[in-house]
Formats: sequence, structure tokens, C-alpha cells
Amino acid sequence: MTTHAHAAVTVDSCRHERGHITDSRFYGNRYATPESRRIFCDVCRNQRWLDIEAALALAQGELGLIPKDMAEQIAASAKLEYLDLDAVQQEIENSGHSLVGILRVFEAVCGPEAGQYIHYGATTQDIQDTGQSLEIRDVLDVLEPQLAELIQCLSDLAGEHAETVMLGRTHAQPALPIGFGLKAAGWTDELLRHRERVAELRKRTVVAQLFGGAGTMAGFGELGPELLERFANRLGLKVPTTVWHSTRDRPVEFVTVLALITGTLGRIADEIRTLSRPEFGEVSEAWRPGKVGSSTMPHKRNPERAEQVVVMARLASGQATAALAALIGDHERDSRALRIEWACVPDIAHYCLAACEMMLESVTGLVVHTDRMRANAEAAADKIMSERLMLALGKHIGKQRAHEAVYDLTQRAQQEGRPVRTVIQEHPQFRGRFTLAELADIFDPAGYLGSSAVLTARTVAEARKALGTLDSL
Repeated sequence: MTTHAHAAVTVDSCRHERGHITDSRFYGNRYATPESRRIFCDVCRNQRWLDIEAALALAQGELGLIPKDMAEQIAASAKLEYLDLDAVQQEIENSGHSLVGILRVFEAVCGPEAGQYIHYGATTQDIQDTGQSLEIRDVLDVLEPQLAELIQCLSDLAGEHAETVMLGRTHAQPALPIGFGLKAAGWTDELLRHRERVAELRKRTVVAQLFGGAGTMAGFGELGPELLERFANRLGLKVPTTVWHSTRDRPVEFVTVLALITGTLGRIADEIRTLSRPEFGEVSEAWRPGKVGSSTMPHKRNPERAEQVVVMARLASGQATAALAALIGDHERDSRALRIEWACVPDIAHYCLAACEMMLESVTGLVVHTDRMRANAEAAADKIMSERLMLALGKHIGKQRAHEAVYDLTQRAQQEGRPVRTVIQEHPQFRGRFTLAELADIFDPAGYLGSSAVLTARTVAEARKALGTLDSL
């Protein structure tokens, strides 16, 4: 009874303002970042809307749509510190409208005359879409340097390990030897494409919206197009060709591109997680004293960062699905589409930026166990050198016959649990074909990396060119 009473007191003293995992005081930094929370801060969004209303008023004052002195008074009053946010919240509840609440309180702050000219000729979605475009711009401003840093780290890793021999795996089974640098080069190459996508994304999504109730600009008379240009320029946004109230490809593209990026980070992280398993032991995340892997097993050093990046990728994919649903809206405006974005645009940004931050921590501290990589490749040499053996034999009897012979040889060796190089002496197709020295060379994984180093070098060069760091390899 006492415990329940104490719990009730604790709960009653809380304003219950942190209901989403990204806002959690205790766990939020695993699902979001300080930057992403700043961009999508619920309180700061109101200031962003006030800034937009101020830009609108000033642009209208320049064109004579409203008195210039009234415009200046509106702009001077557009500071959140002047508004009673509790009153804003109450007006939202009373009106049931997402913007009218702040407009009513802002009108009173502007004064009885200037207050009559706020939001002149605009519609709610003009302000809110423009605000979302500014949020998207801020996200891209954070994301682009993060991607560049990740590409730099991964390309450095690729270059360093261009000739580091490791076991290549397909379908979770031993395949052929590869250079670890080639794996890292694949990660780098994928992120380079994402970097290009982000640059293209900025061109299409950082766009103003100011077209009035049904997209005709009727409330601005004949000055609508010029007003839009001045309004957009004041906010540092691009000018769209026409209204996009119901055309939601811009925010949907933003969500899907960020989901792609987070998915790639999830793939990299999952590979790090898998290769860190003790059965492989080929890489490991940096560990520091005091870091705890388990509350019951003191020995544990779990790949926490990599696992959490995978979580972000899985959550991000769900946001893309939700965003695609927003493409379908009725007529000139439809909140059924718009309100989906209010959830998935912030969430995808939180997940993507958090994944980038954790991925950077994981990669910059990554420990590469080159000896273990080579040992694993050599331990599987009987299997992973079968192609090289087949091609060597094929020079004598033809490729197809050689495939059949090596298939028979390797399957028999696996079935009997004996080394291929032992069984090979008993196989008629191989008898007398190769010396022991030749067989040793054929079964050396380091001698069968193909163009791994060349492909890695090409990717590193592309990364350095893209990042403007053209130092020699």
C-alpha cells in the first residue's frame, strides 16, 4: 500500500511529456540524437512557424499587400518568448485545429492593428509544409557531413586492408577468398551513391509552399508568384513551379532515401556483428573498461552499437512504408496524407541520424583481427579453393569435365571427413597432374584474390575524389 502511494506521488509530479522512445531521458540517445531532437523539438517548431509568418508578412509588406509598418510589427513580435504556450495549447484543444491556436495567441501579441494582418491570404498547410521543408533542410545539413565522415572512415579501412586475406562467404557458407578491403569498398561504394541521392534530394525537397486554400493564390491577387519568390528567398528555400499541397512526393522521397541510407548502415552493422562472433572472431567493436554487456554474465562484450544500428534500420523501413501511403490524397488537400508525414518525417530523421552516429563510433573503433581472418580462410582452403583447382584441372581436361571431377572429389572428401588434398591422390582425374608444390600453390588463399586490391583501390580513389581528398593511395 505504501509502495503504491509513493509511486502515485512520483507519477503525479511528472508532466508526462516524454512518451516516445526518441524523447526518452534515459534511452533516447539510442534512437535519436541531440541534433535530431533540436530540429524536431515540439516547442521550437512553433518558433519556426512564427519565423515563417514573419517572412510572409515582410514579403507582403514589400509588395504592398499589407501595410509595411504592420509587417514590421508582426516580424518584431514573432518571438516564442512573447507567447503563452499554455494558452496556445488550450486554443488548439478548443479549436481542434493545428495552427489556429498559435495564430490566435500570436494575433494578440502583435496588437489590435498588426494582428489583423498575420497569415494574410495563406492557408495552414502553407505554413506547416514550409516548416517541414526547413526541418528537412536542417536534417540534410547534419546528414551530409556525417555521410562524408563515414565514407572517409570506410575508404581508409578499405585501403588499409586491400590485400588482407579473409574468407568470402555466400549464403552463409564458405565461398572464395577475398580481400577484407573489398568488403569495406562495397560499403563505401554504396554510401557514395547515397551521398549523390542526398544531393539530388536537397534540390527537390527544400522547397517553399505558399498557394492559399485551394492552390490558386487567389488571396494574393495578381502578386502571388512574386510573393512566393520573395517569401522563399527570405527563408532560403527553393521556389516550386506550382502548388504541391496534395503532391507529396517530396517528403516521401526524403523518407525513402533516409530509409535506404539507414538500411545500408544496418547491413554494414549486421556484418560487423556477425564477423565478431567468436566462431569467426574477425572483427570486434572497441571496448572500454566499465562497459557492461550483461547483468548476469560478467564476461560479455556485446556488439551493442552494431545491434542498435540494425534496430534503426528495421524501424526506418517501417517509416518508408508509412510515407508511401501519403502519396494518395484526395483533391486539392487531404490531411489523411499530411498527418502521416508528421510522424514518419521526424522518426526517419531520428533513426537515420542516430544510426549514422553509432555507425561512426563502431567503424572508427573497429578492431580488425587480420591473423584470424587469414586463419579462417586457410582452415576452409579445401572448400574455397575448389574453383582454382577446377580451373587448373580444366586446362588439361576442359572446364566442364573438371567441374564434375572437382565436384566428385570435394563432395567425397566432405562425406568421408577427410582433407581434399588427401583424397586427391586417389582420384583418377588428378593422378599425376600436379606436383605437391603446385597443389600447395593452388590451395593458398592469398594467391587467389583476383582483382580484389584493384577494385578496392578504384573505390578508394572514387571516395577521395568525391570528398576532395586526392592524396595518393
